[in-house]
Amino acid sequence: MMREAEMTREQATHCSACSSPGPRITRRVFVKASGIALVGLGLDPIFLTRAAYAVKRSPSARGKTLVCIFQRGAVDGLNMIVPHGEEIYYRERPRIAVPRPGKPGGAIDLDGHFGMHPALEPLEPYYRNGTLAVVHAVGSPDPTRSHFEAQDYMETGTPGIKSTGDGWLNRYLAHAREHRDTPFRGVAIGRELPRALRGAAPALALENLETFGVRAPDRARDRLTRAFEELYSASSTGLVATSSAEALEAIKMLREIDPERYRPAAGAEYPASPLGRSLRQIAQLIKADLGVEVAFADVGGWDTHVNQGGSEGQLAARLRDFAQSLAAFARDLGERLADVVVLTMSEFGRTVAENGNLGTDHGRATAMLVLGGATRGGRVLGRWPTLDPARRFEGRDLAVTTDFRDLFGEVLVKHLGPADLSAIFPGFDAAPERWPGVFG
Repeated sequence: MMREAEMTREQATHCSACSSPGPRITRRVFVKASGIALVGLGLDPIFLTRAAYAVKRSPSARGKTLVCIFQRGAVDGLNMIVPHGEEIYYRERPRIAVPRPGKPGGAIDLDGHFGMHPALEPLEPYYRNGTLAVVHAVGSPDPTRSHFEAQDYMETGTPGIKSTGDGWLNRYLAHAREHRDTPFRGVAIGRELPRALRGAAPALALENLETFGVRAPDRARDRLTRAFEELYSASSTGLVATSSAEALEAIKMLREIDPERYRPAAGAEYPASPLGRSLRQIAQLIKADLGVEVAFADVGGWDTHVNQGGSEGQLAARLRDFAQSLAAFARDLGERLADVVVLTMSEFGRTVAENGNLGTDHGRATAMLVLGGATRGGRVLGRWPTLDPARRFEGRDLAVTTDFRDLFGEVLVKHLGPADLSAIFPGFDAAPERWPGVFG
């Protein structure tokens, strides 16, 4: 029997078609000259008791890394991972369905029932060799159809609760006490720190490694350092002083790795797109052994209300860039992919039926991917509820059968190590028996 998704509101909330990356940070330091932001929103004694932030790095001491990619805008999981074994899919999407495997533009068959969108072809080898797993019908128990609310709930890890002040990734960093002394434990690529990484544990936001301080003359860099020191020297709070030290140490370490000289390995070619550039920079940070434990990247444009397309079109172009970026990242890492897991996520999915504008509207469950590490891939996981109208949420949407916190919790525990999930997902019983089984 499929369990019913927990409802924390009486009605779904509708919003505009435009997705939002979340509220802007109110307490931050953003240094335009270097492209670095550092945020701290609380006190964590483990950071306040350090006398210095010098990092001892060596390849033998490298640890595990979780890379989260947020597909903002609500990706259509039904055209990304196609249930081609169900006739209802084709009946409900007469103009935008991806054809069955074997037909022109057809899906790439995975298990006889599901298939990949053909634009995801660069990821097929990783599925075949067991490095890539798919979890379908996953999502939030909260029924909101608001991008802003759903993204916020997924990043805080507390669906239906608007007052949560920190993100689930930051709570992991704050509660995982056994870690190396480095300002790069939590890193996001972008101008703003994502909601998931905000909280007590310091985290960095880096906009562009290649222009990070390397082109400025030495005297200009000295002025930047002095500006940091002067800004915080009069502060009476340990938090801000600690954040300053983290930022200064990050600047020093990034100078040492000389980002402009980086060349991807094994002939990996990243697309010249925001996601391609983000993953290229994350790969560089990982391979430089800077102690990155959690990395985060955003990719938008998944809100396909109009002219979504089937095998080709708007969604196909997004998926092609997505797949090429992920495949380049995996190729670039090489054997290091065994230490890295990539987890994709999106705030919700799309309606089962296409709309009158050749697109899809805000729905419920979607599909998420897990690539790398000890993943037991080559499988489409999760309890599939079918597309039968009687089994849909409110008669229109793919029902949620895997709470996203069960997936996220399994990835944290099985990849990064033992974690107190009750502290990371407060009020939620992340019981292993409900995990989708990504790691066996």
